[in-house]
Amino acid sequence: MPEIDAATQTELEAAAFRRLVQHLRERSDVQNIDMMNLAGFCRNCLSRWYREEAATKGITITDPEARETIYGMPYKEWQALHQKEATAEQKEKFAAANPGH
Repeated sequence: MPEIDAATQTELEAAAFRRLVQHLRERSDVQNIDMMNLAGFCRNCLSRWYREEAATKGITITDPEARETIYGMPYKEWQALHQKEATAEQKEKFAAANPGH
């Protein structure tokens, strides 16, 4: 791996983050529960992490604002357009993998 200065590393990480967010916006067919069951995180987790990191810099971002950053629209709008009811199997998988969540 080439040596990368801190500023360039931050730029690369930010660019990768933006690509991930864009990818998730384009793949609205992928349900959050599937992401949780396969990867242990979802769009809501990503928005929470974004909000929490902002707080470490003294920036207050509400949950709805953070979610809109990730979803590209208000969360309720995204839900109405793209979210499907989770199947019993999806819910069981989630409960087994995320006790207490």
